[in-house]
Amino acid sequence: MIKRRKTRTITVGNIKIGSDYPISIQSMTKTDTMDIKATVKQIHSLEKIGCDLIRIAIKNIQSAKNISYIKEKINIPLIADIHFDYRLALEAIKNGVDKIRINPGNIKKEKEINQIIDCASKKNIPIRIGINSGSLIIEKSKKNILQEDIIVKKMMKYLKIFQKKDFHNLIIALKSSDINTTFKSYKKMAQECDYPFHLGITSSGLPEQGIIKSSIGIGSLLLDGIGDTIRVSLTADSKQEIKVAKDILESLDLKQKKCNIIACPTCGRCQVNLVKIVKDFEKKIKKIKTKNITVAIMGCEVNGPGEAKKADIGIAFGKNKGAIFKKEKIIKIVSIEKAIDELIDICKDRNKTTS
Repeated sequence: MIKRRKTRTITVGNIKIGSDYPISIQSMTKTDTMDIKATVKQIHSLEKIGCDLIRIAIKNIQSAKNISYIKEKINIPLIADIHFDYRLALEAIKNGVDKIRINPGNIKKEKEINQIIDCASKKNIPIRIGINSGSLIIEKSKKNILQEDIIVKKMMKYLKIFQKKDFHNLIIALKSSDINTTFKSYKKMAQECDYPFHLGITSSGLPEQGIIKSSIGIGSLLLDGIGDTIRVSLTADSKQEIKVAKDILESLDLKQKKCNIIACPTCGRCQVNLVKIVKDFEKKIKKIKTKNITVAIMGCEVNGPGEAKKADIGIAFGKNKGAIFKKEKIIKIVSIEKAIDELIDICKDRNKTTS
């Protein structure tokens, strides 16, 4: 079991964030916040697939005013993403947003930051200080200065403004598009404070590359017990961000799996189209209620049941047939055509006995 870094608890809408609570999944709308209908529609689609918190871009005062209308129509906490103009943060808080994100790279004046703090304090609204390495001026002229040291130094300097006002309703993020810089920045910052951390690899790119970068960066920090909310940032549909985030948490046993599928990579011994079989099973299993079940689908007798000892249910294929097993014990031989339906029926029966 992963031992999480101890943090204070921050409340965002109806969600508690911190080491005593489950890690939350966040995403961001890709709609123009001026279009209330489109923004609400996208948020609803993300709510349905497991998004816990949603962030929207606030580009102007009218976008900030739209928050009150959007909040009426959604069920998850709403976060305002603020850049450049501190007045947008004030207007977002006035209109009932659940949290704001500000960027030290483009909101820098202490007088303006203090106004945000005062407004957030009155409404008991948390603030995420979200450093994005791309918006910082990196001191390249100085030799032997590590980028993570610069990021943490700038965060600590920014934090002093909040601490002077005795404001601690904070979440911290130190994102970079570089995995190593992100990992080292969070590790270093973890020694400096007990604020919850929001994790992500910023601007990670198209899914083919972005999923790998995000999984390594976010996953390595979570394995070290660091991280309280996560966002997978992809140049893709927000739904894919939620799916990948869930997969990361489930893979680390930080979120309960509905169905964990174990499948071998196949080799010259495999005599069936295992890719198609696994895809068919995955499609069908999603349509029934399952809870923390592990199913192994193996291409030959080498990998199953021997290599799938931990599976609750499994099948190992030979030529034209498959052997279904439970906890290593073969219980039935079935034809390839009936194999998936037989597995699904057994999963259904297991649900009845464990519910």
